[in-house]
Amino acid sequence: MKKFCWGMLFTLSSVFALAAGVQGQTGFGFNSSNIAGFPTGAVELTGGGAFNPANKFIHSGGGFRCLASVQQGPLNGCLAGQGIRWDTAALLPSAQFKCTGAASETLQTATTGANTVVLVADFYRQGDGNEESFTAKMIVSEADLPGNPGVNVWVQGVGCGSAVVNFSPSR
Repeated sequence: MKKFCWGMLFTLSSVFALAAGVQGQTGFGFNSSNIAGFPTGAVELTGGGAFNPANKFIHSGGGFRCLASVQQGPLNGCLAGQGIRWDTAALLPSAQFKCTGAASETLQTATTGANTVVLVADFYRQGDGNEESFTAKMIVSEADLPGNPGVNVWVQGVGCGSAVVNFSPSR
C-alpha cells in the first residue's frame, strides 16, 4: 500500500498478541500488490489477523485499494483509486473459486487450515464511514492455491494474485 496507517499496525499487533496467547489460534499476515484476472478490475490488499476453525473465531483486517475499476462481482463499482480498509465478516470452512471467471476455467476449492484462511470480508471506501461498501469472499494461503501455481491470494469477482504471506500457528 502506498499509505501506512499506524492505527492498523496497532490493531494487527494486538491481534498477533491475542493469537499468541490463546491455544489453537493461528496468526497470519500478508501483502499483495496486484490481484486481478477477471475481465475488469485489480486490487491491492494487505492485512492479517488470527483465526481458529475449531470454534469459528476470526479477527482480521487490513488495507485495500482498487487499482483498476471493478465492473463485476461483489466489488462491482469500486473505482480505480478507491478503497481504504477491510475487516472480517465471517470465517468459512471452504470456498470454491476461479481466478479468471472464464467458463472454461476449472472451479477449484480452498479449505481453511493450518496455512490457509477462507473468509468473508467487508470492504470500505473512504467516505462510507462504518458502513461497508462491498462484501466478498477472499482466500489467503502460504501455499499455492489449488490448480494455480504461483498464486496464493484470491478476491471474489476480482481474481488471484501472489502475496508475501506468513502464518504462525499457536503452540
